[in-house]
Amino acid sequence: MADLKVNIAGVEFQNPVIGASGTVGFGREYGEFYPLSVFGGISCKGITLQPRQGNPAPRIAETPSGMLNAVGLQNPGVDHFIQNDLSWLKEQNTVVIANIAGNTYEDYCQMAEKLSVTDVDMIELNISCPNVKSGGVQFGTSCESVGAITKAVRQFCKKPLIIKLSPNVTDIVSIAKSAEYEGADAVSMINTLTGMRIDIHNRRPIIRNNTGGLSGSAVFPVAVRMVCQVAQAVKIPVIGMGGITTWQDAVEMMIAGASALQIGTVLFKDPYAPVKITEGIKQFLDENNISSVTELTGTVKLW
Repeated sequence: MADLKVNIAGVEFQNPVIGASGTVGFGREYGEFYPLSVFGGISCKGITLQPRQGNPAPRIAETPSGMLNAVGLQNPGVDHFIQNDLSWLKEQNTVVIANIAGNTYEDYCQMAEKLSVTDVDMIELNISCPNVKSGGVQFGTSCESVGAITKAVRQFCKKPLIIKLSPNVTDIVSIAKSAEYEGADAVSMINTLTGMRIDIHNRRPIIRNNTGGLSGSAVFPVAVRMVCQVAQAVKIPVIGMGGITTWQDAVEMMIAGASALQIGTVLFKDPYAPVKITEGIKQFLDENNISSVTELTGTVKLW
């Protein structure tokens, strides 16, 4: 049988399928369906320095082949996570990735420092957040800002550091290279695309925040393209995400250049998706006499 193990920045995953941040919470809900070891890893709900209530409702809307969300990082805060969730997660036999978000450099650095002395396996930076000290412009939208936040956090982060990249940019490759240059151990991509839905009867946006992050199968081709481009430009691993719904999508994303995968929106439709995707990958490898899933990564044959 094919070997499904992958290694990202020195951390071994039993399989390449990771639960995406914001869709698996802290794992407890999915633990009611199956052992969390079904996942190679779990990227936990995005946490902030202080607890957040999130945005006012409505904050989720359906779209063709996907969904919009503007939950607004509702979470209990980093200290609550460390004290109440981490020890339980570490008993679940899966890689634990702490996803952190903030509005200042200090927010990110303090959380990275706190988490670096815990048992989390990796830290993932959500940089699709407004930098309040720079007029609210997102950290992840320019080479300079991505490089600066990566460099700042790297000084405090003693765990393998993943930078989660936004697709709402003009040059994703240059941004990924900036993260790599300033010390990122891996990049994960893509975060959600910005979208909007409008109620035709009252002519107001369906989401109270006006816009939200578009995820689901509609964004998959964009994710494949960006993963392919970045994987050819950087030497660090790329964790691919964005609309992966089936095992065929997962295989395609790895061929494009991903060393591992994150799945998210599909879980709302089918909680058993990680089981099906992992089994599908395994069967594909066996049928094609491929001994390790790592042999798929970056094997696309461009014209």
